[in-house]
Amino acid sequence: MLTIDGVTVRLGGRAILERASATVPVGARVGLIGRNGAGKSTLMKALIGEIEPDAGEITKPSRARIGYIAQEAPSGTKTPEEVVLASATERAELLEELETCTDMDRLGDVHDRLLAIDAYSAPARAAKILNGLGFDEEMQQRPVESFSGGWKMRIALGALLFSEPDILLLDEPSNHLDLEATLWLENFLKSYPATLLVISHERDLLNKVVDHILHLQGGQLTLYPGGYDAFEKQRAERASQLAAAKASQDAQRARLQDYVARNSARASTAKQAQSRAKMLARMQPIAALMEDPTLSFDFPDPEELRSPMITLDQAAVGYGDAPPILRRLNFRIEADDRIALLGRNGNGKTTLARLLASQLAAAEGEVNAPGRLKVGYFTQYQVEELAGEDTPLDLMNRAMDGAAQGAVRAQLGRFGFSGSRAQTRVDMLSGGERARLALALITRDAPHLLILDEPTNHLDVDVREALIQALNDYSGAVILISHDRHMVELTADRLILVDGGTAREYAGSMQDYIDFILGRKQPKDDRRGGGGKSRGSRGKTSENQARAAKSDVTNAEKAIERLTADVEKLDKLILEHGGMKAGQTGRSMQDLLKERAEAANTLAEAEETWLAACTALEAFEQV
Repeated sequence: MLTIDGVTVRLGGRAILERASATVPVGARVGLIGRNGAGKSTLMKALIGEIEPDAGEITKPSRARIGYIAQEAPSGTKTPEEVVLASATERAELLEELETCTDMDRLGDVHDRLLAIDAYSAPARAAKILNGLGFDEEMQQRPVESFSGGWKMRIALGALLFSEPDILLLDEPSNHLDLEATLWLENFLKSYPATLLVISHERDLLNKVVDHILHLQGGQLTLYPGGYDAFEKQRAERASQLAAAKASQDAQRARLQDYVARNSARASTAKQAQSRAKMLARMQPIAALMEDPTLSFDFPDPEELRSPMITLDQAAVGYGDAPPILRRLNFRIEADDRIALLGRNGNGKTTLARLLASQLAAAEGEVNAPGRLKVGYFTQYQVEELAGEDTPLDLMNRAMDGAAQGAVRAQLGRFGFSGSRAQTRVDMLSGGERARLALALITRDAPHLLILDEPTNHLDVDVREALIQALNDYSGAVILISHDRHMVELTADRLILVDGGTAREYAGSMQDYIDFILGRKQPKDDRRGGGGKSRGSRGKTSENQARAAKSDVTNAEKAIERLTADVEKLDKLILEHGGMKAGQTGRSMQDLLKERAEAANTLAEAEETWLAACTALEAFEQV
């Protein structure tokens, strides 16, 4: 058992952990969660002995090996395969001894031990882990120093998983992974044979991998059975119980205070009043669960812009004089689109995002967009560059040069930086707070299109939910690159697969894509190659017709939504201006009623189109 008993850790004079206690059973898979800055990483460092607690004790099973990724990524001329194999230290030591040992009895013992730890299948197991983390055969043989920081952290993760410690500690392991690698990691951890403690803000991972949630709040630890959904339910029930208990106590306190006030001066009741005063002094106040105002934020709505917002016609894009990374790009971005870009890291998702954000020019073909199109483009690099003594107010003042202080503070307030928070030094903000600040900065001029490249890194679960809500309330278009499939499923209604040197519509659902990645289904679009079986022309025709029907349904739904809004807007104008003259409104009541009738007729036609498309789609899906 792993026992945390009354642990207190102070950093910079502030108590991060305060008399925190919890017991993790042997073999448990535990998700460690809490708001950004709550102290999750501090607890991890205390568990591995990097930080000495100011009070309390941490007890681990005797001779248990604890595994934790070091802060420094691996480097040097070794290959990823060599780094991963070297993490199995006993195997490496035995193989080295095998080369030099001359004692025949000892040689026999070494061979027996190598067989016992399955040492000879180690290269195959290492290759399987690296492949799952996105390294193909060629990449596994390249020197580590040739990789970027994110890929180096994948190598470090692979080495840790391969070493199979008795207690595996992981701190946000999916931050440097794409969706495909995240899914592989999730499946790997499901069957991990020893104790697991993972800091994660991935709702799906916390639901599918862990069997306990360890919640860190206010320096205290509480262990809940089950995954994240079970935790949320239990927390809601606890909040309701606390609210009821607090209301009851407040009522009792009010009655006692009233009695003391009315009876303290009377000799006949003074003793009873003193008794009740002592009862009041001993009464420990019940604190309601903390509510955080930063959990609510929103994006400013842009001015209206006609569709299509961007049109790509046989476009290609790349870097410098090198051959284009993506070719044959043919699709449109509508003014109300919610798009998720799918595909492995390295396939060109970020390159496509930069093309749409006008950070890269088309090498071939055309990219057409209106001159007044405003794009807000978010990347993790922007978060990492926010540092130093500047405050959010300093940065926003520079970004909104010339704007009134009220407007500057209003934009910061949208993202939780109100009052004194706006004047906190950036280097004192958590990673999640810096991410929110970067979102505030890129949306300062109310962009028509938001392009978000992995926006959830360093955001805790509650803030991710707030981001999902903000995106769904935002009236502009959104293009999302994210390994958080919970966010993709709740925000995106259109999927574009970036693969094979191009990007095209993905006909299936997010679940279809996940099933394909995990090998449970063939790809929805057999043009991808790599695993699809050839089919007759009849099968291809049916699939194409089904895809066309699904596109018709989506287009009709968007038309209905737009036309419904038009009718509602005209109803409001008729209500507001019904009593005014034409000269006051610019349009007569007759004109408004005529426009309303035309919009209603068009809406009815769109609804009929939608019904016909749904019927056609159902027919194809039953084939």
